Amino acid sequence: MLTQYTLKMPHGVYSGRGALDHVKEIVGKCATKVTVFSDQGIIGAGLLEKPLSLIKEAGVEYSVLDGLPAEPDCDQAQAVINRFKAEKSDFIVAVGGGSVMDIAKLASVLATDAYTVRDLLDNPGLAGKCVPTLMIPTTAGTGSEATPNSIVAVPEKELKVGIVNDAMIADYVILDGEMIRHLPRKIAAATGVDALAHGIECYTSNKANPFSDTFALEALDLIFNHIERACDDPDALDAKNAMLIAAFYAGAAITASGTTAVHALSYPLGGKYHIPHGVSNAMLLTPVMKFNEPACRERLAAVYDRVAKGGRESGLPPEEKSAWIIRRLDEIVKHLEIPNSLKEYGIGDEDLDVLVEAGMDVKRLLVNNMREVTAEDARKLYLEIMR
Repeated sequence: MLTQYTLKMPHGVYSGRGALDHVKEIVGKCATKVTVFSDQGIIGAGLLEKPLSLIKEAGVEYSVLDGLPAEPDCDQAQAVINRFKAEKSDFIVAVGGGSVMDIAKLASVLATDAYTVRDLLDNPGLAGKCVPTLMIPTTAGTGSEATPNSIVAVPEKELKVGIVNDAMIADYVILDGEMIRHLPRKIAAATGVDALAHGIECYTSNKANPFSDTFALEALDLIFNHIERACDDPDALDAKNAMLIAAFYAGAAITASGTTAVHALSYPLGGKYHIPHGVSNAMLLTPVMKFNEPACRERLAAVYDRVAKGGRESGLPPEEKSAWIIRRLDEIVKHLEIPNSLKEYGIGDEDLDVLVEAGMDVKRLLVNNMREVTAEDARKLYLEIMR
């Protein structure tokens, strides 16, 4: 565990029923021209209508960038940001999932000709905040609204890479359950398990600390006890609001700590094979936590003590508590019907060498893992999700 640690958060976070109404006051006091980042799926679902009406009510000029690709590569991100720069806006509103928010955060530090997205891949420290941001997530999972991270694919490496700089932390965040009320179950499930991975990884990370532990444990409590109902019942707004808060808390845990081998090994699956990020994390979550269990048993037992609720038994030894947590992770993924085999994506033994090499290259996250992951370990973990 770290001996020194920091926590950096958005300036203002608004949550609860009707939280979206704060768009009007935020842009009214902060902006003269707004660029709204979104995508066609959000527009098709009608989720952009109220934010735009509130910006209009504030009397602020705005434009919409809605051609954002899902899980973009660095060059696609740069193309969108070039369009943003031409708008010369002084405020950004992002309405969408992780990819939308990630590009919007990059745009907030790239309203300059001093550096490009590819420059930040090599040296994230170049970035400085140019334009303030408001993040309105439409999924409860990525936690991008809380983190200083932006994830982009690098085509020539067939790998997703995280650009991390504190300047990309959002200035304002709105968490409103109505924005995820009609989210398709498949997407709600994958993004929700992404948040679950964030919480459990950050709590069992070598960089775990009192700040990250506080947010990770609360996120895990909310997710373990709300994710299934939030995904299964479109009208369970209490569970959906709990998941939005949990995803934000898990993002705050990332900011103070960091993810581990689940995310490290999932990045090649997204970068090369374009498996959705939440799905690849869900596939790896149980196998990696089983692998890690001997090194983080006491931490997993502490998670049990916090989240088990009705299934909790006093006096269990740590190994039984940690085993319960791992079983519960597996139950959640199965209940949500997330794909659990790479075979569904046409990935087989012939792809192993490439996957292992790419996964082992994500050293930024592997160093956080409490149990060392060797290339042979990575090979066995990938094989486990090929069967």
